[in-house]
Amino acid sequence: MESPAHSPAGPVPSPAVTAAHSAVPAPSPAALTFTPVLRALRLCLHALLAGLLALAAVKAVAGAPGGSGGAHAYAVVAAALVMAGVYAAGALSPSVRHSQRAAAVWLAVLGLSWLALLALSPDGLWAAFPLYFLQLHLLPMRWGLSAVAVTAAAAITSFVLHGQPVTAGTFIGPLLGGAVAVATVLGYQALYRESERRRELIDELLSTRAELAEAERAAGTLAERERLAREIHDTLAQGLSSIQLLLRAAERALPGEDPALGHIRQAREAAQDNLAEARRFVRALSPPDLEHGSLAGALERLCAPAPGGPAVQFGISGTPVELPTPYEVALLRIAQSALANTVRHAKADRAEITLSFMETSVSLDIVDDGIGFDPRSARRTKTADGGFGLPAMRSRARSLGGTLSVESAPGQGTAVAITLPLPLPAGVSS
Repeated sequence: MESPAHSPAGPVPSPAVTAAHSAVPAPSPAALTFTPVLRALRLCLHALLAGLLALAAVKAVAGAPGGSGGAHAYAVVAAALVMAGVYAAGALSPSVRHSQRAAAVWLAVLGLSWLALLALSPDGLWAAFPLYFLQLHLLPMRWGLSAVAVTAAAAITSFVLHGQPVTAGTFIGPLLGGAVAVATVLGYQALYRESERRRELIDELLSTRAELAEAERAAGTLAERERLAREIHDTLAQGLSSIQLLLRAAERALPGEDPALGHIRQAREAAQDNLAEARRFVRALSPPDLEHGSLAGALERLCAPAPGGPAVQFGISGTPVELPTPYEVALLRIAQSALANTVRHAKADRAEITLSFMETSVSLDIVDDGIGFDPRSARRTKTADGGFGLPAMRSRARSLGGTLSVESAPGQGTAVAITLPLPLPAGVSS
């Protein structure tokens, strides 16, 4: 008879990974779906146990001298068949894979049938090795370790009680097999957890990419709406306003009985209606922050406290007047960009936004008490909203005939001021 010390070498790899999917606590139904590799390894476990039981039965029959020895051989064969039947019943039962209680009951019955075989033949100890993996996979880890220890002790005791030669391998074999089984299962669980973490990271990355793409699409849509609103205001609306002024001037210049006066009046009214329609288009294309409120309200909402951000105050000076939509969009976007820079870079405790209405202009000031910077050395750094920092702010102000100034120095805070000339009232020419 071979020494048990060498027994773990063969059966360890196959059952190690075979039932390892069951080692993870509370597996989801998806986790119980076997891949081709796991299905093949399960078949390896079935074949391993069947081969070991067949080996014990064949050796009992081959070594039986007849008489009572033959009866003993038949008893070994019957015990091996009973254990094979119990194993097959549990392997085919879905409740064993889905319920720890059912798995524990099945393992207990399987263990009793193995002990019966072990009592009849010392060759039954070889079946301990697949039992190690089943116990570790189907039971909680602390109970699985206890079951492995009891199984190893039973195998060693049986070998001694059957009068087999006691060597170092008698003890090392079952113990080493149990240790290899424990190490294999723990290693698989660690790999499985790492795989799950990577899968979660990949899912999170894909979700973040989808959110980023959606945010970029939304930003692109808003930018296009602003561009269309600016184009309509600067071209179509201004052209219709000029036509209306010219027609009004022609209407005043003609005598009241001139037959062309009626046509001029109709043309002026049509231009006025189309100008109102163009302004409605501009308002419809304005940013969502301005759709349901004034510029002052949007700026005040912008000052809402943010976690970790500075305390921001908002104030108005002068008498508020209605501003064209491109003016409101430019002032709001510049305030958003300047305040975002304050939150991200200035490390400020306080900031203040002031909207000032004067006779011929409107200005917006954003001041903070942060660390400041040197405006002359400021680089063209792309911002989160797709702009390019201060150059983008200056470009917005310049497109409306205004100016933007930045005052800052290291350690002295920052002040950003934009001034836009107020448009002339309708009907007043320059």
